Amino acid sequence: MGWQTSWTEILGFVTGALCVWLVARQHIANWPIGIANNVFFIVLFAQAGLYADAGLQIVFIALAAYGWWSWTHGGGPGTAEALPVRRTKAAEWAALAAAGAVVVLGLTLLLGRVTDSTVPFWDALTTGLSLMATYGQCRKLVESWWLWIAADLVYIPLYVYKGLYLTSLLYVVFLALCVAGLIGWRRALPARGAHEALRAMA
Repeated sequence: MGWQTSWTEILGFVTGALCVWLVARQHIANWPIGIANNVFFIVLFAQAGLYADAGLQIVFIALAAYGWWSWTHGGGPGTAEALPVRRTKAAEWAALAAAGAVVVLGLTLLLGRVTDSTVPFWDALTTGLSLMATYGQCRKLVESWWLWIAADLVYIPLYVYKGLYLTSLLYVVFLALCVAGLIGWRRALPARGAHEALRAMA
């Protein structure tokens, strides 16, 4: 097809697709697979001049460690139950929106002044959306899938512009998996509500 790619991009493709598929299925193995994906993308994005995306992978690794713990401990010390899927509260939305705006503005200014990035705003925007979505994923907030969908709709043309065609195709796959994840997590909400109702009646 005339594409130029590398083993780093291929391994990023495979581990990334597997990670999102596992997240959609609420499988705990998504976290170690995701960390491997982050390492591949650090190298790939740095070579492509997407510095915010490269730095974002380091943050993703830290969030993956938190998400791994959160999913297995229910978000609290001494809790044995798995973390349930739930909706995002208004206060959480406000905090996420404020933090995302600060990240996008700060990174846009930083990338525009101290790097040779040709897409500082779009690089910063995808970084902000991805951080918001990853935090929501760590807490199993169903609306985190909408944030991932928004990020993917920017990532796809951005990576085409940067010549990362295989990675762009990966994000098309991500987009489809995000839709599937959204549907799956939304289906988990009524079951959780019924479980809580039965427990309250006990």
